[in-house]
Amino acid sequence: MIRLNRLCAGYFGKPVIREITMEFLPGKVTVLLGPNGSGKSTVLKAALGLLPRMGGEILYDGVDIRQLKPRQIAQKAALLVQSRNIPSIQALRLVLHGRFPYLTYPRHYSGKDYAIAHDAMEATGSRQHENAKVGQLSGGQRQGVYLAMALAQDTQTVFMDEPTTYLDIRRQFQTMETARSLAGEGKAVVLILHDICLALREADRIAVFQEGRLLCLDQPEAVCKSGILEQVFQVGVYSAQTPHGTQYYCVPGQYPAQGSYECPNA
Repeated sequence: MIRLNRLCAGYFGKPVIREITMEFLPGKVTVLLGPNGSGKSTVLKAALGLLPRMGGEILYDGVDIRQLKPRQIAQKAALLVQSRNIPSIQALRLVLHGRFPYLTYPRHYSGKDYAIAHDAMEATGSRQHENAKVGQLSGGQRQGVYLAMALAQDTQTVFMDEPTTYLDIRRQFQTMETARSLAGEGKAVVLILHDICLALREADRIAVFQEGRLLCLDQPEAVCKSGILEQVFQVGVYSAQTPHGTQYYCVPGQYPAQGSYECPNA
């Protein structure tokens, strides 16, 4: 399990996130919500040691991240990044890159590596594109391939930075089904989403960020009822009971902050 204790981090000597304390729990889908620039992506990068820490600590199963080598970190946590280059290689070859933390140089893939890569592509609906060049795929198809690469890394924690970007509604649902399936296997799954309603419907826990600080970390229903989403996003957020369970919807408008909200796990 990865735990952040009063973590501060940022870029070029300037802190972006401050005093972040939270755990990424195995078997749970945790969604990070917040306006653009609130520090969500910075939290994921800092948790992986990709940004210099300016304070606090990062613990992997109780061990300070500074005691781990990059390869060891990569065997424990994978990241699906928000933006990336488009290499001119076959999709399967890209997915196999997820096996790098387990290989020595020169890299030779085993039958197990290919089996894991194929399973990852099946899980993300991208197996049919394995022989296509990545640059020839649509944005949504590429997203599936990159997600498969993260899954092929076979880690206990999976970070996804806006994984539903470029996806149509059906593939958005499929991506969330994949996240829930990974959590069902006991993995800690952490996603950054901008769709408040999707987050409330699919997450086990929601963390709300604003201006680099963690304001709230709790179960979706508690977050919805707290009023913190109205405070941060300036929209009304409501729930309704339907034959398909609790559904959420947002109403535009100005909803002024009504005070400071204290969620029990923040």
